[in-house]
Amino acid sequence: MKLNDLKPAKGAVHSTKRIGRGQGSGRGGTSTRGHKGQKSRSGYSKKRGFEGGQLPLQARLPKRGFNSRNRIAYVPLNFSRIQEIVDKYNLDSITLEALQTIGILRKNELLKILAHGEMKKGISIEAHAASKRAMELVQGLGGSITIVK
Repeated sequence: MKLNDLKPAKGAVHSTKRIGRGQGSGRGGTSTRGHKGQKSRSGYSKKRGFEGGQLPLQARLPKRGFNSRNRIAYVPLNFSRIQEIVDKYNLDSITLEALQTIGILRKNELLKILAHGEMKKGISIEAHAASKRAMELVQGLGGSITIVK
């Protein structure tokens, strides 16, 4: 068998419909587009979300609030959660890499430390942001929060 002997399977190849080639072809006249209407015209293309003239879904839903394009989304980490992590994994410092290996942070997520809950002892913490109260409380316990850019 050679490449020039290969043929497609029987019934796999169909001849294309030749549209608009006269009445004798069976596909002349309206050329399979029906009579009149927007879809029968050349250049017709339906717009995304078009519902046949009915008010589209995106127009029917209520518009509320405002979402800023410049918003920086942080993953919050409370004192209570930090204490759980320290107890469970026996950590003396919390780094971004450690949180990624544990599975709390993803690769490109930003971390913010919040002062909700209690911590037993001060530890060094690495984060992208922290609340003022969290900074004060950690320093009061003898720990530190390092802000990473």
